[in-house]
Amino acid sequence: MSRRVTIGVAVLAGLWILTGSVAAQSENRDLIEGLEFQLLYVALPLSLFVLMILVYAAVKFHDNDDPKPTAEDPALEITWTAATAIILLFVGIAGYSVLVSPYVSPSQASDLAGGEQGTADSIEDLPETDDEELVVRGYQWGWDVTYPEHNVTTEDEIVIPANEDVTMWLTSDDVIHSLFISDLGVKQDAFPQEYTRLRTNVYETGQYDADCTEFCGAGHSRMDADVIVVEPDEYESWLEENEDSQATAPDG
Repeated sequence: MSRRVTIGVAVLAGLWILTGSVAAQSENRDLIEGLEFQLLYVALPLSLFVLMILVYAAVKFHDNDDPKPTAEDPALEITWTAATAIILLFVGIAGYSVLVSPYVSPSQASDLAGGEQGTADSIEDLPETDDEELVVRGYQWGWDVTYPEHNVTTEDEIVIPANEDVTMWLTSDDVIHSLFISDLGVKQDAFPQEYTRLRTNVYETGQYDADCTEFCGAGHSRMDADVIVVEPDEYESWLEENEDSQATAPDG
């Protein structure tokens, strides 16, 4: 039995090393993966501890012809109750610290403008932020991306600079859509006639896949887009070259 346990631990450790060796591509994914590993640090030893107790009890008492009730042990009961409370407190604090991050739960239009949700009726009504801003409009079945300050528009291509805070204001023309960029760890719903905020900071240049993850009709499966992350200077050049025009995204 000990050999099987050793092999199982080795396999788990190998998977842990493999998954942990991949660098996060964005601030969002870094936060989420960091939380996952913090919880894993607690869950893995606890799981092994409980497993060992179960194996010990099964081996020691499997042939007990004279079972007796467990003796009362107040100290042990207090200990495991306190340990459980400490673990739950750790999980709650770790989860809350990620949840309140401005990348995971960014301030929405109503918070920034001091009004009610959905009071921004147009791009011009959106509150200003210190981020690079763009507006992503979902429709059946595609994405239009507008860069208000440069009057640049793309279709099914989202171009953003690397290593800069980026705000995407999401809205919809018809039904609820949801923009999900798996590799970057970001997901936000787009509601008709409302604006919701998605915020990220991407470390690695390249091309990433974006999909709609809210069933929005017969063409839902083909509602995807390319997210092109380029260096800041290349991003500025691309905006200047395509100002006041329908733009083609640069190579990621």
